[in-house]
Amino acid sequence: MKIIYIADARIPTEKAHGYQICKMCEEFSNAGTEIELWIPERNNKITDSAFGYYNIKNNFKIKKLKSFDFSKYDKFLRSFGYYMQSLFFLIKLLFIKLNKDTTIYTRDTGVAWLFSIKNYKVVYEMHSYPETKKYLFCFFIRRVNKIVVISSGLKNVLLKNNILEKNILIAYDGVDLEKFNINISKAEARKKLNLPEDTKIFLYAGLFDEWKGYLTLLQATKFINKKEAQLVMIGGDKDQVKKLKKEYPNVVFLGYLPYKTLPINQKVADVLILPNSGKVAISKFYTSPLKLFSYMSSQRPIVASDLPSLREILNEDNAILVKPDDPKELAKKIKIILSDQELSDKISEQAFRDVMNYTWQKRTNNILSFIKK
Repeated sequence: MKIIYIADARIPTEKAHGYQICKMCEEFSNAGTEIELWIPERNNKITDSAFGYYNIKNNFKIKKLKSFDFSKYDKFLRSFGYYMQSLFFLIKLLFIKLNKDTTIYTRDTGVAWLFSIKNYKVVYEMHSYPETKKYLFCFFIRRVNKIVVISSGLKNVLLKNNILEKNILIAYDGVDLEKFNINISKAEARKKLNLPEDTKIFLYAGLFDEWKGYLTLLQATKFINKKEAQLVMIGGDKDQVKKLKKEYPNVVFLGYLPYKTLPINQKVADVLILPNSGKVAISKFYTSPLKLFSYMSSQRPIVASDLPSLREILNEDNAILVKPDDPKELAKKIKIILSDQELSDKISEQAFRDVMNYTWQKRTNNILSFIKK
């Protein structure tokens, strides 16, 4: 089988989708599939290769297609530039002919639609559902052969839109246990990040997007004495970090750190926080956060928002679940887990056992079996 994974994205990128795309290509290759990743040629401040940046095997080909790069005009074009970028990339793809035995794999609805009307076998990996443009979205994916979704919530909306169940596979995101199950002490990890060894630390790693709930976590620090515990935040762009440092001087902001350093970075924590908001559908119903699985592999306890999307993986045995968007309640649960070592050990050990079912290898094998049906 030959798969061409087409991604309308800047790769490598600081955002999680870039790692997920490249990791899947690596795993497709590991499984014996002939795989190429096609991306548009774009300006990129990251000079490292995708293989080095993400610390993955150089076992698949990355082909960059020349397409007009609107990203350099983001400041002026804003969201219009994104749509123009996608349109020009699709025009480039329109004139490309491939062997009909080739399977097109993509996370982009436009790409899925284009190759489906050209009568190629298309697998669309669905990560969100546009509530405001749902009819247009369903029109674009109606002809797609197979759809891989990352949550039951996404499967349910497809079924409501008359997509056949036999053409849908739930494949949650995953983790590379060989890289995340590392033998490093908390003290050693903290030394690498220049963090104090004698302070309790609760940690968040990820984007500073509103639906991720990071503001709720920051507000929770008002109910936790710094002498009790210290919040450490990994992520955010420079402007966000600069502003937040002024607003929350008692929080340690480390800024963006490469994804490949996450296995060590997580080990500095006494507890890991997943504070997703319940106010946005993607967070409440559809997401399958990469950091959820990396958190589970860290052998550190997790405090997470009690949401249907996260409940697909988490429960009272492997995490502390808390009402979303409630800083005071979040602070209360953080203090509970920090003060109860027995409970901390119990849920972190169960989470580690559970995450063994969510490796990238297992995910890839399930997808390949689904494609071949």
